[in-house]
Parts: sequence; structure tokens; C-alpha cells
Amino acid sequence: MTARQAVLFDLDGVLLDSAAAVRSTLAAVATCALGRRVMPDDLPLDALHRPRIEVLALLDVADPDDACDRWWDGAMAATPVKAFPGTLTGLLALRAQGTTTGAVTLQDPDRLRWLLPPAVADLLDVVVTRQDAPPKPAPDGLHLALSRVDVPPERAVFVGDSPSDMTAARAAGVVALGAVWGWHPPGALRAAGADHLLHTPTSIGPSLLRHLSLIDSA
Repeated sequence: MTARQAVLFDLDGVLLDSAAAVRSTLAAVATCALGRRVMPDDLPLDALHRPRIEVLALLDVADPDDACDRWWDGAMAATPVKAFPGTLTGLLALRAQGTTTGAVTLQDPDRLRWLLPPAVADLLDVVVTRQDAPPKPAPDGLHLALSRVDVPPERAVFVGDSPSDMTAARAAGVVALGAVWGWHPPGALRAAGADHLLHTPTSIGPSLLRHLSLIDSA
């Protein structure tokens, strides 16, 4: 009997179109901390490539950790996040084929209760957060997700949009797929070890199903 297969995803920049929300949240937190209006256009051009604490420090926020504790979740909740067009169709196609789906994210579990759209959550068999395992680029979260759904690493792929995602996938022994519609350029994903690049969110269904069929024949 053929062993089960799994497709794991990062959330932000892969399943969730959250870039605008994160930029707005960074600006709102800086506004609250500095007592003057900060707009998304005032952020560094590479704000999405940096840790939020580093971005806030560049904006002269004296205590970025405290500022995030005070205002991050409230500001983030003010901007609803949607799934990228085509991702729900892709998840449904994977599930219809009998493929296990899951997410490994840097988000906190309490935040996911209101950040993750129910339509996406309903199509994920497992979700591992930064509180469940050491965060990426460590492979622990991927290993934990696969153990929870009883799928071996050689039967799994991970779709991410950052170099740390690719590093985690390689270290976990799963196929690393780079989502170029996310927050990092294709070259950075290739350099970090991506096995293949996916070019649009609509690639999630057909491209992943074809790739999994190659695993079957290997």
C-alpha cells in the first residue's frame, strides 16, 4: 500500500496575503510608540525581510519588544487578512487526492484564532506554531507536524517563501518548494536550497500534485 503524503505550508506570504497587513501593523505600532504618525511608506523598503523588532528599532522605537507586546495584536487585527486567490482551490485539490495538508508558522497560536481565515483552517490537518517547536530555520516544527500526521519526511514537501523556510525544509529532509509570490525574491530562495520554484498561488494544486506523483514513481 502506498504511504501517505503530506504538503506543509508556511502561512504568511504563501497561503495568506498578509504583506499589507504586516506593513500597516508595523506603522501603527511605531505610531503608538513614538507619538507621531508613521505611515507604511515610511518603513524601510526591506521591512518584510527583517524581524519586526529590527524594523521598529530603525524607526527609533526605544523598546520594540515592549511596543509589540502593547500594540501588535490590536493593530494587526484591524486589517483583515485573506488567502491568496487560488490557494483554497489548491488545498481542496490536494485533499481530494488524499494528500495530508498542514502549516508550520512563526505566528503565535492565540493570534491564529483571529488571523487565520476559517476557510483555510478547515483545510489544514495540522498547524504547528512557534510555541510548539523551535522556529524555522530549525527543522523541528516540520518534524513535529509530520509526526502528528504520521507521514515520513521523504513523503512530504514544504512550500515557503523565505530562505529560512528552505533551510528548514532541507534540514528536515523534505522537498523544499519556493513560493515566489511571497516576500523574498527567487534568487534568495534558490540560494537557500529550494528544489523547485512555484510561480503563482494557483500552482499549489496542479504543480504539487504533479510533484507528488514524481515522488510516487521514485
